[in-house]
Amino acid sequence: MIDTSRAPALADLRPALDRVFALAKQKITSIDADYDESQGSPVFTWNGKYTTRGWTEWTEGFRYGIAILHFDATGDEASLASGRTRTVERMASHVSHIGVHDHGFNNLSTYGNLRRLMLEGRIPQNDWERHFYELAIKVSGAVQASRWSRRQGGGFIHSFNGPHSLFVDTIRSCRILMEAHRLGHCLMAEGDQPISLLGRALEHIESTARYSVFYGEGRDAYDTPEVRGRTTHEAIFNMTDGAYRCPNSQQGYTGFSTWTRGLAWALCGFPEELELLDAMPDAELEPHGGRAKWESLMRNAATATADFFLQHTPTDGISYWDTGAPQLHRLGDYLDRPAEPCNDFEPVDSTASAIGAQGLFRLARYLRTKGDAENADRYDAAARVTAQALFSDTYLSTDDAHQGLLLHSIYHNPNGWDHKPTGSKIAAGESSMWGDYHLMELAVYLQRAIDDGPYLTFWTDNEAPR
Repeated sequence: MIDTSRAPALADLRPALDRVFALAKQKITSIDADYDESQGSPVFTWNGKYTTRGWTEWTEGFRYGIAILHFDATGDEASLASGRTRTVERMASHVSHIGVHDHGFNNLSTYGNLRRLMLEGRIPQNDWERHFYELAIKVSGAVQASRWSRRQGGGFIHSFNGPHSLFVDTIRSCRILMEAHRLGHCLMAEGDQPISLLGRALEHIESTARYSVFYGEGRDAYDTPEVRGRTTHEAIFNMTDGAYRCPNSQQGYTGFSTWTRGLAWALCGFPEELELLDAMPDAELEPHGGRAKWESLMRNAATATADFFLQHTPTDGISYWDTGAPQLHRLGDYLDRPAEPCNDFEPVDSTASAIGAQGLFRLARYLRTKGDAENADRYDAAARVTAQALFSDTYLSTDDAHQGLLLHSIYHNPNGWDHKPTGSKIAAGESSMWGDYHLMELAVYLQRAIDDGPYLTFWTDNEAPR
């Protein structure tokens, strides 16, 4: 499990952040100069060069978002121009994309970050430009909410696999519904019937908490107390009667093991939503069951997934790609030592740790405001351990010829999509747009925390929260 006794002080991470930002600049420049845009969105690296892999267009916003975050961290105007220009020129199709569950990824990473920077006074105030960003967020939130499946007792935003499919990933797409709601928008249906985006986001959150997260309560033979907090990538429903049928996995090993990037999406998504809930008035939540209902539900899911992450991750906070991967046992006591990205049996997925670390930081901060200092300290220490490993030479791509930023990313191990270096039995040494983006987002989060800047949230008021 993560060795929290070796957690660095938060301030000790500060020098590493400048290194991350300097490396990011080199990667942004390289991709902008060399990437063949006709391929579609860059997804992951192959021999160090960004390429694509057709599944869905879910990573383009991360590419431009990295450049926007680089400006956020450094004030580099060229990075801002790269991210802002490409957002305006290339992201419109993602706003109205009816075929994916990834709106909260693509459009908050771009339009959302740009709007936030304007409200923070980091880029010049321009009413037309701000309204442009807000319109994109409103439409994106409504389009995402329209991907709706009814289940018994609720509903969910269905994945690209079809109306029967609830992905744990989509917890982070709820953010776009929440922000669109905060901008005063709703989804208009037949007969001019308004549908609350807040209501749909909360229903999806409830579905994820109930069916994507396990609590050691015997839902199946593998749902035992010692693995409380495990997640399944996909939950399957019968669309004839809306009944829940079974867990499943697309990118993990099985529906009865834990694909760690899916775990990380939940670990990050629930604390983010808890932060927003804290900023919302009671009156907004009353029509949907009241504050206590949602705080209890999300806090339970957040702490369960956080505990599982701490207990089933190696000592340095870097995850293997699935906690039930079939060859992990051949590594021996792999949870009692740092992860080994260049072993002979199973790959790590550093992107799960980059996403999960941010969730741990946010959850720790939230719990501290609620008086739970013991768990807050534990989660915060684990996040600092994980961040320290992510910013180390093992995981940062320092080679100028390598276009990635965070090494040892895994996209789809069961399908064999990831590159294996010559002589290696497993995939290793490559990067992905989601990994690079979330490492940058983590670095910006920490920079603001250490330098006492405005607190980084996906939602933005006219005055930035502190």
